[in-house]
Amino acid sequence: MVIGGCVLALPASAFAFSVGDRWDWQLTEPADLNRSVKVLALHPDLVTTQDLAQLRQKGIKSVCYVSVGTLERTAPDRGEFPREVIGNTYEDWPDERFLDIRRIGILQPIMQARFETCKTMGFDAIEPDNMDVHDNDSGFPITADHSIAYVRLLGATAHGLGLKIGQKNVPDLTADLFDAFDFAIAESCYQDRSCKAYTNYSKAGKPVFDAEYSDRPIHFSKACNVAKKYGISMILKDRDLTAPALWCPE
Repeated sequence: MVIGGCVLALPASAFAFSVGDRWDWQLTEPADLNRSVKVLALHPDLVTTQDLAQLRQKGIKSVCYVSVGTLERTAPDRGEFPREVIGNTYEDWPDERFLDIRRIGILQPIMQARFETCKTMGFDAIEPDNMDVHDNDSGFPITADHSIAYVRLLGATAHGLGLKIGQKNVPDLTADLFDAFDFAIAESCYQDRSCKAYTNYSKAGKPVFDAEYSDRPIHFSKACNVAKKYGISMILKDRDLTAPALWCPE
C-alpha cells in the first residue's frame, strides 16, 4: 500500500488464494482493471508493471496467462522452439500449434523464462493454458502420463520462483495434480458437467475458478447453485474473454 508517499508491502497472507475468492478473467483487449474482485487473471500483453503494482496495492492477486501446451504464432520467443517440438495446428485456435510436451528438457527452460517474465512484471501466479495436449490431435503420441509429468514439473518451476500456479482444465487429471497446484481454473464445468471433478481442491482449501460461456445455452442461476454446492467461484463470460462479466451472487 502507499501511505505518505511510501510503498508498504502487503503481508504474504494477502496474496494467499482462498476458496470463495471473487475473480475475473480477461485475455482480450481492452482490459478493464477496475473490478471489485480478489483475483484477476490476465494476458500479460494487456497490462504493464504499473498496472500490476496498482492491483497489488488494492490487494488484488494477479494471474499471468502462459500457454504451456501450444506455441502461438505471435509469441515473441517463438525462435526458441526447435522445429521438432512443434506439432499440428490447434483446430479451435488456428494461430497455435501443439508442442511435444514429452521433450521436457527443451520446454522447461523456455517455460521457466516465461514464468520469470511474469514474475518480473509483478504477477503473483501462473495460469498454464493447454495442459490437455494428450486429449488433442497434437501430431505426437502423447499420453495423460506425459501431461502429468510435464505440468507437475511446471508447478515445481513456478513454486521455485515464488509464484503460485493453477491447474487449467483437465478435470480427469485432478487426482494426479491437485497436491502440486494452488488453485484450479476451469472452463464450462457446469455446461460440461465436470464441476464435481475439482472438489479435491475445495476440500483442501484451494479455490476453483470457473468461467461459463455466453455463446452456449446456460441457465446461469442454476449454474451458480452448482457452483455454491462445490465451492466454486463462477463467472459468465464471452468466448474471447473480454471485459464484460456476470458474477454469481455472493
